Amino acid sequence: MTSQSIGAKPTALASKNLETFANPNPNRDFHIHMEIPEFTCLCPKTGQPDFAVIYLDYIADQSCVELKSLKLYMWSFREEGCFHEAVTNRILDDLVAATQPRFMRVTAKFYVRGGIFTNVVAEHRMAGWLPAPRVELSQFDSQLNTRG
Repeated sequence: MTSQSIGAKPTALASKNLETFANPNPNRDFHIHMEIPEFTCLCPKTGQPDFAVIYLDYIADQSCVELKSLKLYMWSFREEGCFHEAVTNRILDDLVAATQPRFMRVTAKFYVRGGIFTNVVAEHRMAGWLPAPRVELSQFDSQLNTRG
């Protein structure tokens, strides 16, 4: 019998280090939206796992968050006991410190714990920044271009 590897040992390690890169168009406000569906941390009371989808919406100023570092950052909470409200605000604070965005919103939608779903929304606005007025565009029916 030969010993064969059925996969490589993972080399990525969880990290609180958030890396950034230069905003490719700092003269324009554009909305960056990310969904992180596999966030986990531990209940600080019971030690049981908590699961959430984290939604990150931001308008960058000079820096954007790099995705691999964001993934490893989110992994870093897997073994930490965290209240939902505290961890959502911690994520916002850390991302704001790393990127200094014009606007950032972190929405955490936690799965049920004790029969209760928890949603936490935390926001940051750069001093003096105001969003451009929203432009409403016509709505088109799906499959409008389909003939038949």
